[in-house]
Amino acid sequence: MDAKLIIDLQKCKQCDKCTAACSYKHHPENSGIDALLEKVRFALICRKCQAAPCTNACPQKALEKVSAEDGKESILKRHNMLCTACGTCAIACPFGTIYTELTPFASSVCDLSKNRLKAGEKPLCVTTCTYGALEYKEVAAGPDLTEVFDGVVVKVAGGELWQPFLREKAKK
Repeated sequence: MDAKLIIDLQKCKQCDKCTAACSYKHHPENSGIDALLEKVRFALICRKCQAAPCTNACPQKALEKVSAEDGKESILKRHNMLCTACGTCAIACPFGTIYTELTPFASSVCDLSKNRLKAGEKPLCVTTCTYGALEYKEVAAGPDLTEVFDGVVVKVAGGELWQPFLREKAKK
């Protein structure tokens, strides 16, 4: 069993701006965790409608339904170079699960530090995450752990996949 990146969504939502650094070497301003969180959001909260009105509404054709790795369903993929952040996909979504404020316009990449880690070494994002929302270890999927992509596991307490994306209202 290989080590996997584990994202604790309850801890992750505590940050207003992610502090996890990224070691992706192709451009220094990269925030791979942002790109990874966008994929996780699409995988967990998108209702995966057959008609996919969000893809049809996009004037730039920046959204596409692609087959998931398990081949059972399709998930949304955003082509960052085509997206102009116009928000028509969010308006067209009949379930209201596309949040434009959670979809960064800047393009970032996460390669999970594959082939760049020494034995026992953890990715830079894991060691620099202020709230401890990221882990890197060998795990198996379970009731509170959902493997959303090869090598990426999401920790969701109680199995409520969408709940961790909601921020609590500020107490007065």
